[in-house]
Amino acid sequence: MPALDLHSLRFALFDWDNTLAESRSSLVAAVDKVLAEYHLPPWSESQNKRDRNLSFKDNFPNIFGERAEEAYARYRQIYLSIVDSKISAFPSAAEVLTFLQGQGIKLIIVTNKERCLLEHELPLLYDAKLFSNIVCGHEAPADKPSGEQIRYALKDYLPAEQISPHNSWMIGDSPQDSTAAHNAGAQAIRVHSPIWGEEASPATEDIIRFPEFSDFLSALKLAKN
Repeated sequence: MPALDLHSLRFALFDWDNTLAESRSSLVAAVDKVLAEYHLPPWSESQNKRDRNLSFKDNFPNIFGERAEEAYARYRQIYLSIVDSKISAFPSAAEVLTFLQGQGIKLIIVTNKERCLLEHELPLLYDAKLFSNIVCGHEAPADKPSGEQIRYALKDYLPAEQISPHNSWMIGDSPQDSTAAHNAGAQAIRVHSPIWGEEASPATEDIIRFPEFSDFLSALKLAKN
């Protein structure tokens, strides 16, 4: 089990999709309906057109072309109609949040997802008061994998030049999250496998990895002791 050091930690930044929330099933169900309406191949095939450095929303022009804006509006409508019954929190995720907050560490959500979807989903799974800040897609100067989203999330607490692996962790499932951590100067922590399956990010030797939140929680408790 990887060793963790809580001594100087001040901020724990969390990705949302496939990290704190199992939302992929909702995403795939919704986008497959839209693709069918536009007579396009299902997501299992259409996803090959996406740019891995862009968010799901920002990839719609790569898949739907000039009709991307109307297609995304339709996707949003379908997604919101089904997500309540499909979304779930990963086991032990809430316990990790509670543990970190109990140590006086500020919790922050950093996601490329648009705010209207995140704000709909968050209260379905967690108490929003747990989080000191939330940054969504297109709110920072640049989204993940840029480090700008992390810097923006911390700007009211910590100057960008003071962000370090000792005081700031970025916890996520994907290379986008780990690359953003690397670019901002934070510690990359990986929980779960990447939602899209690929594995390519810089400084991979610096990533601390846990298969599940239960493993992460065990390491946190050991670090406290």
